[in-house]
Amino acid sequence: QVQLAEFGGGLVQPGGSLRLSCVYSGIQFQNSAIGWFRQAPGKEREGVSVIGDSLAGAKQYYADAVKGRFIVSRDDGKKTAYLQLDRLTPEDTAVYYCARGLYSGHYDYRIVEDEFKFWGQGTQVTVSS
Repeated sequence: QVQLAEFGGGLVQPGGSLRLSCVYSGIQFQNSAIGWFRQAPGKEREGVSVIGDSLAGAKQYYADAVKGRFIVSRDDGKKTAYLQLDRLTPEDTAVYYCARGLYSGHYDYRIVEDEFKFWGQGTQVTVSS
């Protein structure tokens, strides 16, 4: 059974940074894409970033809202994916989720929910002074 769990959220001032971790339990992490999503209060969940599976080169994808500020990475030995959040703004306040992608290989992700399953419980990121 695949399970994912997010860690690393917290309260940070505008302009600050956080690193989120997504710990994966189960088989086939190396050939699984990992997606990051977020849901702000009163809004729908939106895609943030994806890192493709390592066997296909771990391609990275970013939503326009976070491009140049967030960096996604993975450590297959630790079965963990990371999301580095830099230059945070109050608009980044949300619960952040990770999930496993349905497709491996050279599939081009659109960072939408129906491309993912096995969601974590989320971690709260609050950006406020």
